[in-house]
Amino acid sequence: MEDLTERRLVVVTGASSGIGLAAAVQLACRGDQVVLVGRDPARLQAAAVRVRENSGERPELFRADFAVLDDVRRLAERLRDAYDRIDVLANNAGAIALQPLTTVDGFEMSIQANHLAPFLLTNLLADRLGRIVVTASGAHRFGALDPDDLNAPLRGYRSMGAYGTSKQANVLFTSEAARRWPGIPAYCFHPGVVRTRFANDSKLVAFGMRILPFRSPEKAAETLVWLANQDRSRLVDGGYYADRRLRRPYRKAADPQLAARLWEASAKAVGIGE
Repeated sequence: MEDLTERRLVVVTGASSGIGLAAAVQLACRGDQVVLVGRDPARLQAAAVRVRENSGERPELFRADFAVLDDVRRLAERLRDAYDRIDVLANNAGAIALQPLTTVDGFEMSIQANHLAPFLLTNLLADRLGRIVVTASGAHRFGALDPDDLNAPLRGYRSMGAYGTSKQANVLFTSEAARRWPGIPAYCFHPGVVRTRFANDSKLVAFGMRILPFRSPEKAAETLVWLANQDRSRLVDGGYYADRRLRRPYRKAADPQLAARLWEASAKAVGIGE
């Protein structure tokens, strides 16, 4: 038996469109109870309608803006109040900024929305989690992470460099989470080049879509759903996957010492114990 069949509670961030919404639909259709997290209330409501139309069940909705760490803290509190256990946390929310942007918390937008916010959420929920799945990207090849200076991309800003650095952080976070929390399996994956609202909002990514092969959000979400439900014995804790296969990330995202340094720097940045 390849897939686990029991009904699970799955929290999906970035679930109001794209890969997150496609994954939520697939998970709900296979019988999982899904919880959608997104920034925009109207799009969250529309996503809930789509999930209900496809699965027959209306998901629970939670609003949070990952560009605001206090929003993430409030989200964690609400999720803890609502659920004693979260079988799967799918850290899928993502952002790419075409120009250098600093959040209200003082961090470069990509590193906060794509790494620091999910890092904080995962830590605040860790004692409730059964599994972690992180939407990473092959764009981690463009990363130049410096744990001692998480805002380094703001200098000489390049949007793909900043985005790649945040995706490098995703891969490193996954491996370090698996090491620190051996009771909580953690996996990350590359979804491929995907036509989503995320891409439409970015002229740079949209241009890439015209010259690179792309896939649907539904196809991209398949690996997320598979990692959420595959028997742990068939997977490698901390592993990086693409198209349901274990892959080797670039060396810059496979350095255990760098992963440990990133964890410590991230914990300090969001104000939690290491």
